[in-house]
Amino acid sequence: MKVVFMGTPDFAVPTLEALIKNHEVVAVVSQMDKPKGRGKKLMPTPVKEFALNNGIENIYQPKSIKEDEIIEKLKSLDADVFVVVAYGQILSQEVLDIPKYGCINVHGSLLPKYRGAAPIQWSIINGEEKTGVTIMYMEKGLDSGDMILKREIEISSSMTYKELHDEMSLVGAKALIDALDMLEKQEVKPEKQNHDLATYAPMITKETGHINWNNTSKDIVNLVRGINPSPMAYTIYKNEPIKICVCEEVEGYDGQIGEIVAIEKRGFVVKTKDSAVIITQMQAKGGKKMKTEDYLRGHTIDKGIILC
Repeated sequence: MKVVFMGTPDFAVPTLEALIKNHEVVAVVSQMDKPKGRGKKLMPTPVKEFALNNGIENIYQPKSIKEDEIIEKLKSLDADVFVVVAYGQILSQEVLDIPKYGCINVHGSLLPKYRGAAPIQWSIINGEEKTGVTIMYMEKGLDSGDMILKREIEISSSMTYKELHDEMSLVGAKALIDALDMLEKQEVKPEKQNHDLATYAPMITKETGHINWNNTSKDIVNLVRGINPSPMAYTIYKNEPIKICVCEEVEGYDGQIGEIVAIEKRGFVVKTKDSAVIITQMQAKGGKKMKTEDYLRGHTIDKGIILC
């Protein structure tokens, strides 16, 4: 099939790779390059970089996918299908109507749960034991189109956002190829979503990671896992932020909620609503991510301080 691929971050790269191996990718559309690093040098998106390295000639980065010029280019490609994975812009009905078989999206949840921008993170934050990938037809609503197929993924109790993200990107790539095969063979039986069961996964912000010690230990551990490695959970110690990279629930400690109640070899222990957590990996302001026991060899964490 002739495919136009739309995607931006590294999550989308495995799907593009699978498409290049199995179909004819006639063009790639990605977000505009952004400045990065201290020098603020313009850097290509992961999808653009992969496309360039794999000989894709038609690479477009419109400021808006609604521009007349890009719409005319997309029409001229005569593609069978548009595949969209974390592109980052909303497609107009005019764009959705261009390809013969429509626009297909790889979404990182078992729809209709977790529609929206951050389904992978929120599935962990909310303590889900399984999630998955949904391949669906796109329409103007937010992740509300008819579903083609789903693939489930188990979420282990220690899995971080990065680990789930990486597994899901590979599962999604395989599922997309399966869906296109079904499409070619006219075997697709679209399933409508039950909109009454829809839940939403809003964008993750820095403030999402601010730990509320009045929550349960399980909720705090899930938050830490769900936004590791970015943007990272954090707390305030003596008016300075400390990023919490890894923690686990522990029992047998008393104190005020948010209080540092013990300094152990592996890390420091903080009282929560129902038990406590021990912080075993952290990042102090201006420092590097490290095991807390290593940090404590050269720095002091004071018992009795209330974190906020």
